[in-house]
Order: sequence, then C-alpha cells, then structure tokens
Amino acid sequence: MKIGIDRMAFATTNEYIDLRELAKVRGVDPNKYTIGIGQDQQAVVPPTQDIVTLGAAAARKLMTKQVGDHLSTIIVATESGVDNSKASAINIKELLGLNDYVRAVELKEACYAGTAGIQFARGLVALHPQETVLVIATDIARYGLQTAGEVTQGAGAVAMLISATPHILAIEPTSVNLTKDVMDFWRPLYATEAMVDGKYSTNVYVDFFKQVFTRYQMMTGRQFNDFAGLIFHLPFTKMGKKALEGALGDRHDQVATRLRTALTASQLYCRQVGNVYTGSLYLALLSFLQNRQVNAGDRLGLFSYGSGAEGEFYTGIVQPHFLDHTNDVQAMLQKRHQVSITEYEDMFNHQLGMDEQDVEFDLSNDHAPFVLAGQKNHQRIYKRQ
Repeated sequence: MKIGIDRMAFATTNEYIDLRELAKVRGVDPNKYTIGIGQDQQAVVPPTQDIVTLGAAAARKLMTKQVGDHLSTIIVATESGVDNSKASAINIKELLGLNDYVRAVELKEACYAGTAGIQFARGLVALHPQETVLVIATDIARYGLQTAGEVTQGAGAVAMLISATPHILAIEPTSVNLTKDVMDFWRPLYATEAMVDGKYSTNVYVDFFKQVFTRYQMMTGRQFNDFAGLIFHLPFTKMGKKALEGALGDRHDQVATRLRTALTASQLYCRQVGNVYTGSLYLALLSFLQNRQVNAGDRLGLFSYGSGAEGEFYTGIVQPHFLDHTNDVQAMLQKRHQVSITEYEDMFNHQLGMDEQDVEFDLSNDHAPFVLAGQKNHQRIYKRQ
C-alpha cells in the first residue's frame, strides 16, 4: 500500500520586511544576512495573526467536500502553542467548519514535530486506508528585536493531507531516527522568545544529519546517486548548505552538482519567508518541487531536525502530476506587502503573547480568511472573514 503526502499548501502573513533594510537599521553589513545566513526577506506577524489563523489558512486551501467526508484526524505540529492544555487543532477544526467526529491533537518536539505528525498519520491511514489525516505544521519564530537570532525569525504554516492514494510523495518504509538530550535551543514556559546557542545548534544539526544518513546507507545500501535531491529542514538556508557540504566534502562530480542544485531550488521560498520551525522542511519540499525539474519516480531524501534534539532521515518517491496538488507559493509571496522596520517593530511589540489582559484588536487592516480578534476572559477569540 502506498501511503504519503497527497496534497500540500502553504500560508504566511501578508506582510514582510527586506532584510537589507533591517541590516541598514541595525548597522550590519547586508551580506551578513543575505550571504552569511542566506536570507533575503522575513514574514512579519500582525497582532491579528497567530499559529491558529495561519494553520487554518493553509488547511483551507486543501478542503473540499470529499476531503471533509474522509478526514478522520487533524494533527497540528507547533512549538508556538497558544495554550498549555487545549490543542490548537481544535481551534483550527472549528474555523474550518469540520464535523465533530474529527480527532484533533497537537504535537511538540521543536522543529521535528511536523515529521512526527506525518509518521503518526501514516500509521492511522495504514489502519484505516479509506481515511485521510490532515497534518499542519504551523509556527511563529520569535527571538526578539536587536538579538542575534532576529534575522532567523519568520512565520507560516504548511498543511498536508496524508492518504493511501498520495499524489505528491509516496513515503518509503525505511527511516532513521536519532534522539539526544541537547540544550541547543529551548523556550521556557515563561518566555515568549526562544533561547538558542546558534553555533552549537548548527554543529549539532550537521552532526545529526551525518549520523542518520550514514545509518540509512548502512541499512539500505543506497548512496548519494540514488537521490534526485536531499531536502533539509531550513531554519535559515545556510544551515542546509552546511549539512550538505559536510556530507559531500570535496566531491564535485555530476551527482554532487545535482544535489547542490537541488538544494538551491529548495531554499528559494525559505529565503523569502524565514524560519517557520516545524514547517521549514516542508516549505523546502514545496520550493524544490516548484522550482526544479522533477520527474515522477524520482527519489527524495528528507532530513528533519528539532532542537533538544531529534533528527530523522526518510525518503519518498515523487508521484505523477504532483504539481497539480500544490498551491502556487511564489504567486502568493509576490502579493505580500513590504513594511518598514518601524512598522515591523511595532507589530512585534503588540503581539498578544502571554498577556492576561482583555484585548480587542482592530481587524480593519487584516483581510486574511481567519483572524485573531483578541482575548476576553483569558480566551482567545478567532473569527472567519
């Protein structure tokens, strides 16, 4: 039985900043951001958007009556949860108007949780092949203004349908996991911004990739030449380059060139959106599929990483007519509105965050399909528009 990703869609905010402008305001050489980190633009989050509204907006693009009739479960993967108890999947289920017999849960393990959601979904579909599972990887990356991590912020959501009739990627059975207790990145319950040891985290990421890929090779006998592309979790695009170059070494043959070209294609959307945590690997997958010549039957390798730390390498086979089952991400990104650095800072400072006060937001400037209207009696208020 084939089980895998049937359809995919991406959503982000309607606002962004140019990181060259941020570099000027911060007194930094723009090349440090665009070359050293590998980022060009960054999604900006207005107070009226959060992981629930973004996740619902991405999932809405996949919803049809047929999907709704066969949907059994919603799995939301996030490290930007809005409640320590209630799953954001329930809020999304309500915004989408789905029936009450849909299971809804939330997963957490830093940026890895989206992959965990896919693997759990595969198990559910294997038990009930007639059912479909919706996996949503939705996050807002916050490190704080004028911090070292500011340039690696971002926001967005990738929604994926997992079924026994996948039209995008049929996931192969062999995968390799690696779990270690590592303090490279974390966010205590009392904090709205993450804490990170950037250089250490990058080193752990590269080491995890080498370990899981080497073990995968030992288990399967497959080598680099068996892949049309290797897709990486990209909190910033230079990170994927470090992992690939660390594995390829000084190879410059045809296979190495193919993998480097594939990496460049996978980086394009991440360069324009920034870090979307649990969704970063799958935004990279969308970018690769939509910006590279890909053929049905091609094998792709996917490296998922979540600080703390969890890594996994797994593979999938590209299906015929896969592009017909994705949304046009580049067209969506081109419709966004660039804001000034002052406007970005104002929006950053007016997020609902962990404030317990009642708040009512002005919704007149937000034309997204779903909005966060505010908070009353310690409850977030969501609305369809």
